[in-house]
Amino acid sequence: MDELDSEIIRLLQTDARQSNRELARKLGVAPSTCLERVRALTRRGVIRGYHADIDPAALNRQTQALVSVQVRPLSREVITRFERSAAAMPEVLSVFVLAGGDDFLLHVAVRDMDQLHAFLLDRLSQRREITGFKTSMVFQQMRNAVPSRLD
Repeated sequence: MDELDSEIIRLLQTDARQSNRELARKLGVAPSTCLERVRALTRRGVIRGYHADIDPAALNRQTQALVSVQVRPLSREVITRFERSAAAMPEVLSVFVLAGGDDFLLHVAVRDMDQLHAFLLDRLSQRREITGFKTSMVFQQMRNAVPSRLD
């Protein structure tokens, strides 16, 4: 990754819908150079895809929480099975596999507190491998949509 690659990444994270021609203009390079750089970043796995950033509240999912989950027994099979099943739950936006006191962190978005309560009681607490969970409500979310290299 050089400075041009880093700038391509930054610009695409800001607006992935811009055309190659517009991206090349902002970078001050030929469109063919820009296109080849983007293709190379994609081949190398730096660019994994392009996604729409959807506001959960616009989908009537304005209540968000982070749910820390502990599972037992700690085995590859149990972890893989829970990871896949949690990712398939419509309430779950993200699944993080952790080291430390908790095994998973689920980012959940639902309509309201009643739906969150139902998710916790009817979906999570019914699972045999879960030995405990703790819920933290999200009041606001801010994220760095344009991470930069740390070297």
